[in-house]
Amino acid sequence: MDFKLSDEQRAIRDEVRRFAENEIAPVASEYDVEEKYPYEIVQKAADMGLTGAHFPVEYGGVGYSSLENAIVTEELFAVDPGIGLCITSAGFGAEAIINFGTEEQKERYLPPIVEGESVMGAAISEPQAGSDVTSVKTRAEKDGDEWVLNGNKMWITNGSVGDYFVVMCQTDPEVEDRYSGFSQIIVESDRDGFEADKITGKMGIRASDTAELILDDVRVPEENLVGTRGMGFLQLMQFFDETRTAVAAQGVGIAKGASEQALEYAKEREQFGRSISDFQAIQHKLAEMHTRTEAARQLTYKSAWSVDNDEGQLTALASMAKEFASDVATDVADEAVQIHGGAGFVNDHDVERLYRDSKITQIYEGTTEIQKTIIARELLGKGF
Repeated sequence: MDFKLSDEQRAIRDEVRRFAENEIAPVASEYDVEEKYPYEIVQKAADMGLTGAHFPVEYGGVGYSSLENAIVTEELFAVDPGIGLCITSAGFGAEAIINFGTEEQKERYLPPIVEGESVMGAAISEPQAGSDVTSVKTRAEKDGDEWVLNGNKMWITNGSVGDYFVVMCQTDPEVEDRYSGFSQIIVESDRDGFEADKITGKMGIRASDTAELILDDVRVPEENLVGTRGMGFLQLMQFFDETRTAVAAQGVGIAKGASEQALEYAKEREQFGRSISDFQAIQHKLAEMHTRTEAARQLTYKSAWSVDNDEGQLTALASMAKEFASDVATDVADEAVQIHGGAGFVNDHDVERLYRDSKITQIYEGTTEIQKTIIARELLGKGF
């Protein structure tokens, strides 16, 4: 068992961290306060090969492994989760195309993401369907050689800035099996009947775009169907194994950033004539923060390694990593604010933003409660 990163992986980590500190850190607060999408920074990230980095080389990507993606995500989120998410989610939903799409779909939709020319998203959740994906009501009906889509999608990342979306919808609502009858269909945002309503006022990740999508008789050609009709739910479950590992890496990054900043502040801040890092109460906080961050990192890296190596029990492991790392992120960010005291309660210090940003990791890609249910069902051999 080798826990050592390769020279290439260490170089990736260092290069991404430099990019984050030089390009993201100086403007992170501005984009957070104004809730605006960082187009220029995403383009710079694309020039470095960070958008769609895990895409196959033949479609413009650099072919990063899931572990290398986790490293990239960790370093970006350690500096700013909002802009970090904009970069890492530029190709959100592309896994469906990579794993199940036609050659034509791959050649058409993947290269523009890598080049920074386009942004995409995965449209899954709906106002009444969050954790229960089988409650999706968006319909796609066949009309000649076209699909006609109707429905609403909610909390969609890149919703108002995306150029195309992989939409989860019902195509065969009459089937009795609750896991069948769903398909994934690519919908371009410039189609007639497509509308995106940006959601503002979010607690965190405010630079990242989130929107409600309204599909009103949106017509797309039949070749926009991804994979086999009726297999959308099973496709999505495989997608979640990868994205939950990615969210775990987000949590590790937030915990890393918060624990590093807390350590630096504790060494600089003086009370009662000495650095607060001399007080045992602060020392114990720092020790716990760094220990739990490292534990979350190892669990996340193992999950990422399992994605790459098709290891058994991946679904349970991905949920374990996501559930644990997101809890660590929120706890460590909370303690970082505590160590900063009153200074941590205002946005003069980045820990205030990390604290707000951390919460979403316990919610999206399946809530903490759902992750525990998945883990238990996998242990008991009950599957879905």
